[in-house]
Amino acid sequence: VRLVESGGGLVQAGGSLRLSCAASGFPYGDNIMAWFRQAPGKEREGVACISPDGPIAYSDSVKGRFTISRDNGLNTLYLQMDNLEEQDTGLYFCAKSGGPMYSLAHYSYDAWGQGTQVTVSS
Repeated sequence: VRLVESGGGLVQAGGSLRLSCAASGFPYGDNIMAWFRQAPGKEREGVACISPDGPIAYSDSVKGRFTISRDNGLNTLYLQMDNLEEQDTGLYFCAKSGGPMYSLAHYSYDAWGQGTQVTVSS
């Protein structure tokens, strides 16, 4: 299993970024996928998850600002982040679920990428 994130960077508050995650080594179209983030000194937090057919869950902190999507033909997961805030700063990871239930709990995921850094300045 390989998950490779890209698209992070430095952006001013109110700006936008689009993260991508290229997946390989498993039947991507059959799996629930998710984005997590971790700020320095804080626990890893589930941001959004998506089922193979598109049902979606978001954390309350990003609802209405972030959009998760997937392209099963390209084996790619996306996270569109709009109206970014300083508290969105962190290392963003994509993750593959280890089971059929979608969840924002980290223990539900069994494979992780290396992460891409997002920094939001005021």
